[in-house]
Amino acid sequence: MASGEWNEPRASTTGNDDTRATRSDRRERQAASPAPGDDSADGDSAVEWVELDLEAGTGIRTATDGVDVVVHAASDPRGDHEAVDVDGTRRLLDAAAALDVEHFLYVSIVGIDDIPYSYYEHKLEAERAVEDSRVPSTVVRSTQFFPFVASILATVRRLPVWPLPTDFRLQPVDVGEAADAVVEHVEPPAAGRAPDVGGPAVHTGRELAEAYREACGLRRPVVRLPLPGEAAAAFRTGAATCPDRAVGTRTWREWLDGQDGVPGADAY
Repeated sequence: MASGEWNEPRASTTGNDDTRATRSDRRERQAASPAPGDDSADGDSAVEWVELDLEAGTGIRTATDGVDVVVHAASDPRGDHEAVDVDGTRRLLDAAAALDVEHFLYVSIVGIDDIPYSYYEHKLEAERAVEDSRVPSTVVRSTQFFPFVASILATVRRLPVWPLPTDFRLQPVDVGEAADAVVEHVEPPAAGRAPDVGGPAVHTGRELAEAYREACGLRRPVVRLPLPGEAAAAFRTGAATCPDRAVGTRTWREWLDGQDGVPGADAY
């Protein structure tokens, strides 16, 4: 199994956990990224690392040659996400098609077709490229990960007052549990659009912030930051959630309790 380029925090977090989650199967595993990640150096000789850069278009054919299944968890929300998420995905699909890869598994985000935000629009464009490819494919969407939420809250932790979109509705999930759900779809046959993956509960931004504040041992007041626009409105109405697909069991508070020092939760 090969992954896509794991070169940004969210993708590398997911990608590393996807690799770990497949260790009980009988396939040889290959991790591909611009530089070695944790899995290439943790003593697991069954995981081979190869260099691949989706944005530059280098190493793609080498990474996919002889591979049966591609798990593509790459993304670049903070950089040129069109170059990585759209163009890079198309390059990877072209290579997979040319080399007769059996299955292409793409990891995406819940709600991207209902939230008008440029990064999400590019993720949706990548999904459509996957679906239109002649390579048999599966798309699995996940809600936001716990470390992502913690990293956002960490940006305000030193302020005397925390201005946050307290009325946003999110359903964060444990990264490991999301990876386990993704890996269930690794083996062919392709499933097309697979069921979404969400955390155990839908929370308001206020609920998430207050639990984080408690875990940090702080008493800062949390105040509502009104955000305009259609994207913010979509988050307020729960477009980024999938309450009927509460796959995860680890709660936000349980996850926070397990994080030493908490602030950014070491994800970013």
